Amino acid sequence: MAGNSQRRGRTTGAGKKGATAGTGGKNRRSLAGRGATPPAEQRTGHPAQRKAQAQARQRADRARARQRAEEAPELLLGRNPVVEALRAQIPATALYVVTGDTHRTTDERIAESLALAADRGLPLLEVGKAEFDRMSGGALHQGIGLQVPPYDYAHPDDLLDAARDSGRPPLVVAMDGVTDPRNLGAVVRSAAAFDAHGVVVPQRRSVGMTASAWRTSAGAAARVPVARAVNLARALGSYQDAGLQTVGLAGDGDVDLEQYDGFADPVALVVGAEGSGLSRLVRERCDVVVRIPIGRDTESLNVSVAAGIALYAAAAARRG
Repeated sequence: MAGNSQRRGRTTGAGKKGATAGTGGKNRRSLAGRGATPPAEQRTGHPAQRKAQAQARQRADRARARQRAEEAPELLLGRNPVVEALRAQIPATALYVVTGDTHRTTDERIAESLALAADRGLPLLEVGKAEFDRMSGGALHQGIGLQVPPYDYAHPDDLLDAARDSGRPPLVVAMDGVTDPRNLGAVVRSAAAFDAHGVVVPQRRSVGMTASAWRTSAGAAARVPVARAVNLARALGSYQDAGLQTVGLAGDGDVDLEQYDGFADPVALVVGAEGSGLSRLVRERCDVVVRIPIGRDTESLNVSVAAGIALYAAAAARRG
């Protein structure tokens, strides 16, 4: 019996390949640790992972929606906006009017819009009120709308090419996070007035060249290119590599505008967002930050006004 017990013991110990005494019958591989536990978001089937995946899909959907919106024509609505846009010669592809609108023959703005569109050879498309309500998303349209194609943005490097072709030192305006299209249009207008080579806006968290920006530019957007940068701080770094000095504009700047003596050289003038001003990363990319001295009772200047003052200073330095 004792011999049989010994044989059973040896057989049991040898049943686990590679197992040794004190391992509980486990081999080296099964005793090895599995490493750090991955975050809940990375565990298959975990609720946190499903939530993270759903959030990622939502972000992707929003990005695609923004892309489609940027690539789709814009419908400019209202009698005043439409006639002003046509007077400013902004690009357009069609003029919509509501059939049976009694104001069509009595309102001078509609009559002028029809005449201006006819002079440019724009198609006149008549639609029913219910259909136009749907097209305008329920916004107030006053029976008329102008279809504006998506803006054709330049690349930031294109502005340097324009400067080389002009024979003048580059002068570029970079707008950091400006969200009001009227401010963008006003800066484009000032850029044209003071011989800047273009305006750069970031691709995200910034206004683009909407019909409202076109209209505010009073036609200057047809002469001054607007570029879109995927990353404004990196675009400014590229301008620095090309020999431009990046000059930020802020109320708490280090140098008064009239004391800065570099405007005759290649410059990228950087203006900040309404209210918040220059972002941290963009400000860090500025070689110098200048301020416009103003009265103590005035908190700050509108971004387009400040840009116009600085561009005038640049133009005066280049004439001198």
